[in-house]
Amino acid sequence: MALDHVRDYFFFGSFTSNPTDLDSTTPLLFYTRIITHYCAPVFVLLTGTSAYLYGTKKNKRDLSKFLLTRGIWLIFLEIIVNNFIWFLIPLTHLLFYK
Repeated sequence: MALDHVRDYFFFGSFTSNPTDLDSTTPLLFYTRIITHYCAPVFVLLTGTSAYLYGTKKNKRDLSKFLLTRGIWLIFLEIIVNNFIWFLIPLTHLLFYK
């Protein structure tokens, strides 16, 4: 996934051309873009597999409690910690608003 996000900053035509258009792309850029299409489905597959494997050793109540608390914890991290990091660190205006 990092490959897909970094490509936008180092590829000159990333904002003006489509890397999956065979008429305007290089083979290397095309194949790196195709590879990144598999990242999200594999991530979801592995997440479900880990929940299943964790659930084989626990009963449904413990599994539900674990998944719920993990989901709440991830939402907390996203809303509170990421927003604090992006918007409340002193001197961020020197980094992001120039």
